[in-house]
Amino acid sequence: MNLTSWHKKRSIANRYNITSNSYDEQYAQEQITKYNATQKTLNNSPNNTILDVGCGSGLFFSHTNIKNTKIAIGIDISHNLLLKAKIHTKPLPNTHIIQADADHLPFKNNSFDILFAFTMLQNMPNPKKTLLEFKQQTKNNGKMVITGLKKVFELTTFTDLIETSGYRILEFIDDSNINCYITIAEINHTYTL
Repeated sequence: MNLTSWHKKRSIANRYNITSNSYDEQYAQEQITKYNATQKTLNNSPNNTILDVGCGSGLFFSHTNIKNTKIAIGIDISHNLLLKAKIHTKPLPNTHIIQADADHLPFKNNSFDILFAFTMLQNMPNPKKTLLEFKQQTKNNGKMVITGLKKVFELTTFTDLIETSGYRILEFIDDSNINCYITIAEINHTYTL
C-alpha cells in the first residue's frame, strides 16, 4: 500500500472513530432504507456465508434476516464503530465483527456467498482495487450488493466501475429517496466483458 492510500484510510478511520457516538443518529434511517431495498431481491439461505464490508456500527445485522445464516462477518477499519457493532450483534448467533482493511481482507478466497458494501466505496483510495478484492473473496456465482454515493459517482461512472471489475449487474436501483445507487451483481470468476 502506498503512503497516500494509507493516509486516506487512516483519515477515514479517525473521522469515523470521532463520529461513532452519533453514527446511528446520523445514518441509521438512510442505511435501513438501503438494507430494505436489497432484501427484497436477495434470498438468504441458511447455508449462506455473508460478509458486510464497512459494517460501521452493525446496523445491517440488526435490520436484516440473518438469524439462520451459516456465518455472518462484519469488518470495518474504525475501532470505535466496531465497539458499537459488537453491541448490535451480541444477540445474533454466528455473527462476528473484525477490524480489517477492505483492500486486504483476512479471509481465504471464495469464502462468501453474499458480500455487502454499503456506502463505503467512495472512501477507498482505489475503488477498482477494492472491487477486485471483493471479487476474490466471493464464491463463484455469489452475489454482491454495493452502493455508490451519488454525490461522488456519476451513474455511468459507477456502473462502468462495477462492470469493468468483472461483475454482472443483476439489478440496479436508482431511487430518488436514497442518496446512493444500489447495485446487486453476480460474481462469475470466468465472466469477461
